[in-house]
Amino acid sequence: MCMNTIITIGRQFGSAGREIGEKVAEYFGIKCYDKELLTRAARESGFCEEMIRNHDERPTNSFLYNLVMDTYSFGYNASSFVDMPISHKVFLAQFDTIKKIADEGPCVIVGRCADYALADYKNCINLFIFGDDDVKTKRIMARYDLTEAKAKEMITKKDKQRQSYYNYYSSKKWGRADSYDLCINSSILGIEGTVKLIIQYVEDFEKKNNADIMEK
Repeated sequence: MCMNTIITIGRQFGSAGREIGEKVAEYFGIKCYDKELLTRAARESGFCEEMIRNHDERPTNSFLYNLVMDTYSFGYNASSFVDMPISHKVFLAQFDTIKKIADEGPCVIVGRCADYALADYKNCINLFIFGDDDVKTKRIMARYDLTEAKAKEMITKKDKQRQSYYNYYSSKKWGRADSYDLCINSSILGIEGTVKLIIQYVEDFEKKNNADIMEK
């Protein structure tokens, strides 16, 4: 059976969503896009990569900041686009890149409102990975060599940024079950167990899609 599914992964900070996405992609022999998406968005839009990274999953509503940063933007010259805040331009650049990547074939895309960008794609599965607070805290403490208090503070900050970005740019609510096809607590089965669960879900999804096509 030829793999034909695009998998988007929203995730809480510390839930191992990126690592899980990479392992799922490795199993199916497809690409996983996380930070790589930013590099490509910068290259294809004409924005400098630093600007893309500075706005990554962070909505910026400061008029003055947008005005100043506008002097560094180039590549999109339509009058309506020129008048947009820089944060909106960066979002649209990522939005376009996500669609181009999806059009190239099956892949895993982590974060960046990919599920919203690909809402019209019938071969897309939208997942959300979350986790228990104690498990996430220990993971972040180990990864960044932080105290428990600092790790919790970092988790709260990152998740607020992601929630704000997603809720600002999409018509859905970040982390809410009805915004996704499947929400998984990675703390229950662990990373490897969660990967196996997603693989099974994707394979069953593909079988159903192939059966529906055959019926038509």
